[in-house]
Amino acid sequence: MEEIATSLGADSLIDRPVIDRTGLSGTFDFSLEWSQQFAGPPPPDFQSDPDGPSLLTALQKQLGLTLKSQTGPVDFIVIDHVEEPSN
Repeated sequence: MEEIATSLGADSLIDRPVIDRTGLSGTFDFSLEWSQQFAGPPPPDFQSDPDGPSLLTALQKQLGLTLKSQTGPVDFIVIDHVEEPSN
């Protein structure tokens, strides 16, 4: 489950980090079908089912998983100083 959560956040499928709070461990064999949605025009030659479910709907209806928006601690990097290398 942690790998699914990490993939959802890392692949920009979800616009924020996804944290696994299911408490489930182990390996799972599953398939998930959804219709990719784009903010702009889709890539050339891309065929999508306009009546297919969104990713969030597919997660809930096909796998029984729900994403809940919450605030919490997130790791991030702060760069407070930059210098060009000396020769």
